[in-house]
Amino acid sequence: MEPRDYTVVRIAGEYATLRECSTGEELFIALALLPEGTDIGTRLHYEMFSYEIAEA
Repeated sequence: MEPRDYTVVRIAGEYATLRECSTGEELFIALALLPEGTDIGTRLHYEMFSYEIAEA
């Protein structure tokens, strides 16, 4: 799977909604799978089955 960049657009309970930056496609994912400190507006980079907070 190729690397992708997302922005966190919503957090509801234990889940977050991510929007892919290039396509606008949304993804619903458990917060436990995301890096500590993830909040609404956080940019994430996904690669090799792992999310990390993207450098600004």
